[in-house]
Amino acid sequence: MLLKALAQTKTLKAFVRLAEYCYLAGSHGAKYDELKKQQDKHRLLGVDPGTNILGYAIVEVEQKKLRLLDMGVIYLGKLAEHQEKLQHIFERLQSIIDIYQPAEMAIEAPFFGKNPQSMLKLGRAQGVAIAAAMTKGVQISEYSPKKIKQSVTGNGNAAKEQVAAMLSNILDIPIEGHALDATDALATAVCHFYQAGNVIQGKKRYNDWGSFLKDNPGRMG
Repeated sequence: MLLKALAQTKTLKAFVRLAEYCYLAGSHGAKYDELKKQQDKHRLLGVDPGTNILGYAIVEVEQKKLRLLDMGVIYLGKLAEHQEKLQHIFERLQSIIDIYQPAEMAIEAPFFGKNPQSMLKLGRAQGVAIAAAMTKGVQISEYSPKKIKQSVTGNGNAAKEQVAAMLSNILDIPIEGHALDATDALATAVCHFYQAGNVIQGKKRYNDWGSFLKDNPGRMG
């Protein structure tokens, strides 16, 4: 009886060791692997605030690689009252967040212009966009226009068209047909991706517009 009990104990211990080995080796089953894969994905929302047109972009980071999921604009020009525009911004951004479930939002900070009234309205639009994300539990990061351009093109004074061209190269997709407000939002998300310390693996990244043109002479025109 004693020998039988010892044999059973050894068998049980061997089974436990085997189970622990399989767990550490990653053999957790298809359901676990799929869940782990989903956890490794990280989605970012980029926003270029505006009172007539607001740009947005959703990117997904998986294994340090960046992929565009969606980008577009929210048209606000037909809304007569400023309060209506703010409400529309809030509701549309919350809808986008509900659909894509981003963990973070990167938003472009208003630049200082000559018209105080326009600056006030733009600041309100940015504040409402931030509130829409915060109430959904999304973390917020803010970047100046110069910082965004510097991060994407290496030139803080780059033109919007240059930013769009660099984004097309970085993501390896054509984005020429999109509105510049949408590409600005995408640039904001990509800026946050770089600032977070991520590197796009296997893809050459240019440090400035000049080095990009050397490999892409067709962009000069």
